[in-house]
Amino acid sequence: MTTYRDNLSWRKSTFSGPNADCVELADGGPEIVFRHSKEPEQGVLCYTRSEIRAFIQGCKAGEFDDLM
Repeated sequence: MTTYRDNLSWRKSTFSGPNADCVELADGGPEIVFRHSKEPEQGVLCYTRSEIRAFIQGCKAGEFDDLM
């Protein structure tokens, strides 16, 4: 079965190398969709825009720097 997610325009950070494993994101309308760039067939994770906004704000504030 084909879903709208099959036709998404995926993108990843320019900070990842050309052959590096990376997370890809796509605009899924009401949600932001994530997948692993090397294993896209493994499925996706979906988050609301407000969830992504809170996460990005946390990243910018350094809240997750200890995980790097």
